[in-house]
Amino acid sequence: MSKGLPPVKYLIDNNLPPKLAHALRELCSYDKSIEVYALSDKFKPSTKDIDWITELTKDSGWVVISQDRFKKGDAEKEALRRSGLTVFFLAKQWSQEQYWSKAHNLVRWWPSIMEQAERMTGGSAFKVKWSHGSKAKFEQVTL
Repeated sequence: MSKGLPPVKYLIDNNLPPKLAHALRELCSYDKSIEVYALSDKFKPSTKDIDWITELTKDSGWVVISQDRFKKGDAEKEALRRSGLTVFFLAKQWSQEQYWSKAHNLVRWWPSIMEQAERMTGGSAFKVKWSHGSKAKFEQVTL
């Protein structure tokens, strides 16, 4: 990222362990243009999805990583649609995996997630498959 630009801020949703967000923060600490937060670092545990989504839209540069399955028509999904945020949804298989497998795979995907997020301007959503392959490929998702 170029000097003078605001940092890209990643928010790891509550459906992933905050320790994974903190580990990613440490791994990214070499680069001051990247910030990583667990949702619980920024908002109270009782904060509703629609409220933190709305709050993030007030500040540019946020990217959300979530295991949520926002259902069609949900208020949260509509808020994401209008938010202009870049969102990476982890595919269903992620929720079936154990902590260490999930941690390993998220770190493996992380450089690709950062690269994809840097290319985005305005709202966009992508599905992150469990399988990484030799080259990470994202599936664009319509909110």
